[in-house]
Amino acid sequence: MSDKIIEGKAHSFLSRERDGIDVSGVLDVISFDEGGVVMETSCGSMAVEGEGLHVTVLNLADGMVNIDGRISGVYYFDNSVQVKRGLFGKKK
Repeated sequence: MSDKIIEGKAHSFLSRERDGIDVSGVLDVISFDEGGVVMETSCGSMAVEGEGLHVTVLNLADGMVNIDGRISGVYYFDNSVQVKRGLFGKKK
């Protein structure tokens, strides 16, 4: 996925005192279980980690996902493969 925001799908999230999270701009849910939810958003891949997580709302037409449970972390990651570089930016 590119580094730019996909047109028409604004992405944001709102944590509800770590007892849940509401996410907008969701394009797809890749995987989910009680320990984590991985989704593709208009700003890249996003993972929500926690305990007792349950997807309570999944509306991909509107790009909305609501998750209940104890949230311990929210992470973004890049799917692209990068060349590892050593000291001073030289390729290894």
